[in-house]
Amino acid sequence: MTKRTSAKYKLDRRMGENIWGRPKSPVNRREYGPGQHGQRRKGKVSDFGLQLRAKQKLKGYYGDLTEKQFKKIFVEAERQRGDTGELLIGLLERRLDAVVYRSKFVPTIFAARQFVNHGHVTVNGQRVNIASYRVGEGDVVEVRDKSKQMALVLEAAGLPERDVPDYLEVDHSKMKATFVRTPGLSDVPYPVLMEPNLVIEYYAQN
Repeated sequence: MTKRTSAKYKLDRRMGENIWGRPKSPVNRREYGPGQHGQRRKGKVSDFGLQLRAKQKLKGYYGDLTEKQFKKIFVEAERQRGDTGELLIGLLERRLDAVVYRSKFVPTIFAARQFVNHGHVTVNGQRVNIASYRVGEGDVVEVRDKSKQMALVLEAAGLPERDVPDYLEVDHSKMKATFVRTPGLSDVPYPVLMEPNLVIEYYAQN
């Protein structure tokens, strides 16, 4: 399905949390980290460690973005007027791969990136194959006709572990989603606690 299958499970275990809420996450069976030293008792985490962990968790949730990609989004959020943490979440949720994932067109954020890159999605009727493409309020994202019967698309719509958030209007019979509004932190259905305030602290000190 995606090149990142093993990496996403390692990310879950490294964080010690099931960050996507998937039933097959190894954290459901083993709460310790990966590797031969994963079962060692955890010591007290420093403030820097907490900030780094918050950044890695948020960055990982959106398909394990590169540091360059993530920091670019953070810098843009910081330049805008308003709450930087809320703006950061809004910008991340406006990524096309995130919208495809939230709309339950595919089962994972990693699959969403690949799905977009392979040209299976249109925005306002125009094919877009850039996962980082920024969706605007009122934009219509749709699975192309020839892709609507793909196995992963049919599988995703029936997944019970997550719901479509209310800032999207989705018609699964047509495989079409409208991005109604830009969400804030409290609107986003994260399975685990995300702390963008710690991400801001991390970049302020590093």
